[in-house]
Amino acid sequence: MAASVWKRCVTAAVKVKCLSPSFSGRRWLLSAAYTDTKVWEAREKDPQNLAILAQNMDRTYERNLPVSSLTVSRFVDNISSQQEVDQAEYYLYKFRHSPNCWYLRDWTIHSWIRQCLKYGAREKALHTLKNKVQYGIFPDDFTFNLLIDSYIKDGDFKSACSVVEEVMLQEAFDLPSTQILSLYALGSYLATRPQLTVSEERALGASLLICGLTQDNTVGLSAQLLGNALLGKVEMLQGIHAVFKGMPLSWERGYLGRALAVMERVAAASGGVKLHKDTLDNMIDLLQELSATSDSDSSGEESAGEEEKKDSAVDEDDQAEQAKLPQYVSRFKEMSSQLESQGKVDSASFQASVTALAQQNLATVEKLDLDQYESRVQAWEAEKRQLVQRENELKEKAEQERQERLAARAAAQQA
Repeated sequence: MAASVWKRCVTAAVKVKCLSPSFSGRRWLLSAAYTDTKVWEAREKDPQNLAILAQNMDRTYERNLPVSSLTVSRFVDNISSQQEVDQAEYYLYKFRHSPNCWYLRDWTIHSWIRQCLKYGAREKALHTLKNKVQYGIFPDDFTFNLLIDSYIKDGDFKSACSVVEEVMLQEAFDLPSTQILSLYALGSYLATRPQLTVSEERALGASLLICGLTQDNTVGLSAQLLGNALLGKVEMLQGIHAVFKGMPLSWERGYLGRALAVMERVAAASGGVKLHKDTLDNMIDLLQELSATSDSDSSGEESAGEEEKKDSAVDEDDQAEQAKLPQYVSRFKEMSSQLESQGKVDSASFQASVTALAQQNLATVEKLDLDQYESRVQAWEAEKRQLVQRENELKEKAEQERQERLAARAAAQQA
């Protein structure tokens, strides 16, 4: 089963944890400067009474009129308790299902995540993120980093991977810091030997593959290998449609073949790129599991209900791909021997290498992130001031038109 995946790297991961001073110092992973709220809290304040804001929004919705994005932004910015986080969630949902749904501001999304972290409602942030279609929560990469790091620091790698899955679905692995955090979260979670469902293997495989494509090194190539292998397993068991549906993945069959292509690429490459031994061992386990499943199916041990369900999802082309499994197993053995003879198998665990990558590079890439974040906050504030000015102008215009209507009505009554 999938529980055997990563069993060989647990001991190495534990050794890294014991030996690395960074673990004992609880620096994982982002620095205090990165997570500091000083820049965010330095924004111009706009104190509001949430009860009045809620009343105004309720009245506006009752009249089937749109609530402005500024109103929602003010509500989120003025949260001061966990109870108010719950209220804000309701109004984010209402706004998402209103005519103005496309205008939820980026700074409101960032503020929402920060407020959830601040008031102990992190699971609420994850809930709205996982149900982004219902709430409109599509964070930027910096905001993603804050949430991933928060879970990593608490050792909740499963939830951290849930956030990474959302990064993958948004294809938001643009920042090197996000790539490093995501690979660390994925490696740490898999090192706990979780019991994975097929859908979880699909999500982790896609996250490993897409994030791994951003790193042209031993870590990235090992992630690509394991990602393709996990997706290949899903393809073999449930067909190609179960792999790419709802995912930013190719619908072309042959994910196990693409895993082997990664091995071939490493074998042909010059330089110091390698593949981690534990990821190759994981693929051995996976191929053995698939072979055992195939033998079981061919011996007629599958129940009638399971066979009917499988046949409804797997077409002839999928069956043709399944028939290639013995070829994949044979080719894998050949490539493993070739990599071993070339000295391109890294004995260090995948998790140990991701840890080293974080220690070596994260501090450097953080500075660029922080500079970009400060600029982004300034741009958000400038945009907000423009919206406030426009709101005031519309209010003045509306008041002027109201006064003109009253004057005209009074003149008509006198006449």
